[in-house]
Amino acid sequence: MLLATIVILIVLLAVAVPVAAVLGLLGLSLSVLYSPMPLSLALGEIAWSASNNFLLVAIPFFVLLGEVMLRTGMAERMYNALVLWVPWLPGGLMHSNIAACAMFSATSGSSVATAATIGTVALKEVEKRGYSERLFLGTIAAGGTLGILIPPSINLIIYGVLTGTSVPQLYLAGFIPGLVLAGLFSLTVLIICLAKPSLGGTLQPSTWSERIAALPDLLPPFVIFLAVIGSIYMGWATATESAAFGVIAALAIALWRRNLSLRTLLEVFEGTMRTSAMILAIMLAAHFLNFVITAIGLTNQINSVITNLGLTPTQLLLAVVVFYLILGMFMETLSMMVATVPVIAPIMFAAGYDPVWSGIIIIILMELAMITPPVGINLFVVQGIRKHGTVNDVIIGAAPFVVTMLMMILILAIWPQIALWLPQLAAVR
Repeated sequence: MLLATIVILIVLLAVAVPVAAVLGLLGLSLSVLYSPMPLSLALGEIAWSASNNFLLVAIPFFVLLGEVMLRTGMAERMYNALVLWVPWLPGGLMHSNIAACAMFSATSGSSVATAATIGTVALKEVEKRGYSERLFLGTIAAGGTLGILIPPSINLIIYGVLTGTSVPQLYLAGFIPGLVLAGLFSLTVLIICLAKPSLGGTLQPSTWSERIAALPDLLPPFVIFLAVIGSIYMGWATATESAAFGVIAALAIALWRRNLSLRTLLEVFEGTMRTSAMILAIMLAAHFLNFVITAIGLTNQINSVITNLGLTPTQLLLAVVVFYLILGMFMETLSMMVATVPVIAPIMFAAGYDPVWSGIIIIILMELAMITPPVGINLFVVQGIRKHGTVNDVIIGAAPFVVTMLMMILILAIWPQIALWLPQLAAVR
């Protein structure tokens, strides 16, 4: 049964069927093959129950927020300001890419939006300043993954919905690991460029007066971040309502700067509808697949296999990492989360792992899947905004950051308080 599931999944993905359709067709196929009754009759009820959750309203709001920042030029001005502050480091603008991704992640909630936005404004600098194009592309693809770790994060909301874990607690847990991972990405660039200076391009110093003059362009993302995160922890809004606060703040800033026109608004709404529809289609199809694999006993089969292995907690964690590394090569991260977290999370909780800490580990594994071929979505997002070359360039450039993410998981396994300190501090207060 498990082998048949994997074979069907790989075949459908190999023929380039859209991910939502893959999950739906896989569910229907397993129902026909292994169920004595037509499980497709439950599809309407499943679609309603899966989408009838107030927290999910945050998803289109965060997508809308990212679209506003991209279309009104806020993201480009933020990047250009950051460029002036880090040119002295070996690797120059590649550190700006990572810093800009981290800052944009703190407002957008989406890795795809982060990679696309920062990539659009950064790629024109590659040839101009003599950088290694592959490594430069890798910093954008890897830096973009921070969008689902640094709050506000759409994926953390989905994990919270799937496991019943507090979203505010998950948001608090994502702060420090997100900043540490961004720092490790920059350290990776620094080490590579010190070992081979030719990859780091030419340095372009900036004056203090230029840096100070650019600071106002860093204020809009900071204001939006305060509107989103501050409203949650001040008790003014839920995670869903905070996303609406962020949209209002972004629109107000765009109006104040006179960057918001009717045409821009129409583009923002169209982009939001396309992305939101894709995300929710994947979620509905994945919920149906979860229902089917539970009904035919595949979930119990997987649980019994893992339980009978008699793994220690450490061995279980290693098995989960390997499982997601392999699966992440073939599945898009959102669908992978919805399809696997209901199975994997309870096993981790039973082994004694904290639900909040487990969520951060799973999110980092989702980040890994975004830059591992052949289905790593950020690889194709970055390649899609280039004017030449193949996706192999992006894959090679992102490869060092796969090792960096695995190191981050090891660091969290050794020092779990990196993720748990803020949630525990807030709980005490």
